[in-house]
Amino acid sequence: MNLNSYKYIYFLGIGGIGMSALARYFNSRGKQIFGYDKHKSDLCQKLEEEGMQIIYADKEKYLPNLIVDAKKNQLLVIYTPAISQDSILLNFFLLKKINIYKRAEILGLISKDVYTIAIAGTHGKTTTSTMLAHILQYNKRNIMAFLGGISLNYNTNFLVSDNVDLMIVEADEFDKSFLNLYPDIAIITSISPDHLDIYDDENDLFLAFHQFASQVKNKGLLLIENSINYIFPTPVGGEQISYSAENKNADLYIDYVEQKKNRFFFKIESNKNNCNPLDKHTNLIGTDMPGIHNLSNAFSAALVASYLDLSEFEINNAFSSFKGINRRFQKYIDNDKYVYIDDYAHHPNEVRATIRAVKDTYPQRNLTVVFQPHLYSRTRDFAEDFADSLISADQLILLDIYAAREAPIKGITSKTLFKLCNNDNKTLCSKKNLLSFLKQSNLDVLLTLGAGDIGSLARPIKRILE
Repeated sequence: MNLNSYKYIYFLGIGGIGMSALARYFNSRGKQIFGYDKHKSDLCQKLEEEGMQIIYADKEKYLPNLIVDAKKNQLLVIYTPAISQDSILLNFFLLKKINIYKRAEILGLISKDVYTIAIAGTHGKTTTSTMLAHILQYNKRNIMAFLGGISLNYNTNFLVSDNVDLMIVEADEFDKSFLNLYPDIAIITSISPDHLDIYDDENDLFLAFHQFASQVKNKGLLLIENSINYIFPTPVGGEQISYSAENKNADLYIDYVEQKKNRFFFKIESNKNNCNPLDKHTNLIGTDMPGIHNLSNAFSAALVASYLDLSEFEINNAFSSFKGINRRFQKYIDNDKYVYIDDYAHHPNEVRATIRAVKDTYPQRNLTVVFQPHLYSRTRDFAEDFADSLISADQLILLDIYAAREAPIKGITSKTLFKLCNNDNKTLCSKKNLLSFLKQSNLDVLLTLGAGDIGSLARPIKRILE
């Protein structure tokens, strides 16, 4: 399929982080972009400012005449799996026999003829891909990057150079989307049970990652985080390397960590001959992102950058200017009176790692955690693990479950999780009442967590604390 032949591109669910990056790609190529989303988010507003036309009702009557009258060879429709099969707009395009593809299929087509670096994993892929994209962009490499978060350096989730030599893409395991990719370099940052509404069981999830790894091209590179207890195929004529920020039995590992103020420096060592491009250097690699999980993300990004012949000096310079990612340990306030951090963590392992990072960074201060559970199925499947991951919060505020694409599950509410939480100081609160509750609370360090719409409260919360 020749993507260049289409004049109009219509996105069903354009406000999603992955869909919006793809919309920006086609917009950069001079296509006319249209779309639908359920909510007019800040991101949707940005897309409109960039010239895209978006409607916010799933009704045929709001479609532009240009789209209604478009011929089959003029219009391409791209949808996200989060769109219901009952969607009026989706079925309108199906009845018209318009070419309709999932986002992942289109990404696969775009990457087909480009040197591709794909970052996969149930946790860490957005931070790793954004770090790597920044390192390469900062050093003026000709890249195209589809990111799963908004880079604070560039205020976008899509980067593109005038001439593209390589592509960076976040390889999403949801709906097995990443199986549309055949990368030259792949990173698998982590595998934890998740998306059990999509996968039959944990083994099915691992099999999908195995398939993804097997699709790395001949002579390619596969980087695997060492804690993943699974055997992956080595690329034909290529290399498989394990890495770890904690385990010194990995092929490459972090041997030394030094903290200077809010910056973390680490030294890479090797157990495998000729697999560490940085082993001839004596200086440390530095990152501002706290937490052992972010050290691991920075580690893998630095490894790929060095594999692409960037020097330690170039990598460090890029890291020193890295501002972070929206809703990934994003600091809104950091002073002696208040600290306020917002994070996307929505899986027990992510929640646990983020809380640990905050506790390590501010060890003598009192931590209040506001958590918005994401999905009824995830809350049901990991309720006890969530309770365990939240236990170290000095004060816990639990919001209602953010349903996203799901219908309610009988017997599963935030109260279900609340009863399992053994925190001495815990509160159930609605999102609507959160601001007034926080105004009356004795706060020190505040951490908001969740993949739903809790991020929309970040700036109002900041105003309360200022």
